[in-house]
Amino acid sequence: MASLKELKGRIVSVKSTQKITKAKKMVAAAKLRKAQAAAEAARPYAERLEGVVASLASKVGGSDSAPQLLAGTGKSDTHLLVVLNSDRGLAGAFNSNIVKAARDKALDLQAQGKKVIFYLIGRKGRPVIARLFAGQIVELYETTGIRDIGFDQAHEISAKVMEMYEAGVFDVAHLFYSKFRSALLQEATGQQLIPVPAPVDVPASSGAAVEYEPDEEAILADLLPRNITIQIFKGLLENAASEQGASMTAMDNATRNAGDLINKLTIVYNRTRQAAITTELIEIIAGAEAL
Repeated sequence: MASLKELKGRIVSVKSTQKITKAKKMVAAAKLRKAQAAAEAARPYAERLEGVVASLASKVGGSDSAPQLLAGTGKSDTHLLVVLNSDRGLAGAFNSNIVKAARDKALDLQAQGKKVIFYLIGRKGRPVIARLFAGQIVELYETTGIRDIGFDQAHEISAKVMEMYEAGVFDVAHLFYSKFRSALLQEATGQQLIPVPAPVDVPASSGAAVEYEPDEEAILADLLPRNITIQIFKGLLENAASEQGASMTAMDNATRNAGDLINKLTIVYNRTRQAAITTELIEIIAGAEAL
């Protein structure tokens, strides 16, 4: 049985940890409001841009003049997985869920005989992917020191992805991030970036004659790179909100667990202290009777 001194030290230690987790929960809650607002503000623009691209892509179809970002390379031998993670932990399963989604996709592609390579953003996913897919990480993007990741970073990432695509490094690119649903729910999500997926549901034409100036191919040549940057930007913002939501929930659970542990340790401490007092009294009485 632990001594009173050990139990008291343990209670003090857990109380100190509880103060830290409570403070981290409050910080995450404050950051979440800003990150959630940014993610929700970006969604309409990203979705609308996707709709415009889909509408134009449906008109271009499989024509020979279609931009390569839409038409693809004509093969799908090599797949690039762009995985967005954070640099910090203490966020529950936030990072591991993204890595798991990317891992499952990579294993499925490899089972089909495809080559898989990785472009990793953030530090947390690197150890697992480096262990499972040794030698398959071709690019790393450092986010350490970036306080609020934004459009500039999304542009840098997308520029590198398109540079690799134009150099023939890969045929298909996929983006993995965590979509923010609520502080309690974040959904690991994967989507194809390159070539831009063919539209599934394009709204039926109203019958009006529409002429484009310049033509659809020229417009797509400008919009497709921009759309890729916007999709990566959206993923970064969704990730930022998801990280803070997951961190707030994890720290709340840790604070509650610390409180439960403090209560249990206090009960044990009181019982041990009472037993020690009782033993001491018995020894005193026994000594008095011996006299």
